[in-house]
Amino acid sequence: MSDDVLIAPPATVGESAYQKIRADIIFGRLPPGRKLKLEQLKGGYGASVSTLREILNRLHSERLVVAEGQKGFEVAPVSIAGLKEIAALRQLLECRALEQSFRAGDMEWEGRVVAAHHRLARMEERMADGERDHTEEWKRYDWQFHQALISACGSKMLIDNHAAVFDKYLRYQMIALSYRGDIASNEHAELLDCALKRDAARACEVLTRHVAGGVEHALATGTIS
Repeated sequence: MSDDVLIAPPATVGESAYQKIRADIIFGRLPPGRKLKLEQLKGGYGASVSTLREILNRLHSERLVVAEGQKGFEVAPVSIAGLKEIAALRQLLECRALEQSFRAGDMEWEGRVVAAHHRLARMEERMADGERDHTEEWKRYDWQFHQALISACGSKMLIDNHAAVFDKYLRYQMIALSYRGDIASNEHAELLDCALKRDAARACEVLTRHVAGGVEHALATGTIS
């Protein structure tokens, strides 16, 4: 492999601003209902008004932003029904991807799954000790673990669609700041065990319980209505 392959091309100003705004929506720094005024965004994200308009239209197509006709844009709202719908779609896509990934996964895949779980488990230990200032980092490791589990499924379309749904699910989790402690970490350990044993049926059962528990816990916080 040449050194050129290892060096990612520099992001354009527009792409960089898109990634930042998208992350700020998903991680709750731009909360639901926030008005997105182009002139105000220009200074914060270092992009022109025309570029920002394109970005917000792109995020509108992803249903992370709502277009208000002539009034502009705002961050998409959240709802109990929305969370339940996103959770059900995540379960559907992720179970399908798990089945395919467990069948095709090789030693390299196993290594990715084990490494991703190790990072997540260490962060969950810190969260359990009360270090809640690492919430975003914890959720990134959570995403990386679930992505590693399905990474051998062989379908880019399935992985991309799962990623889009997972991000919307994550947005709800960040709004609720929902941490379930040992319950969630034990479920992650179960998923690792299922992966190493190639037990897709049990993995889907664990995942269904895992997502349902996350929804229940998030709703119990009273932050989503």
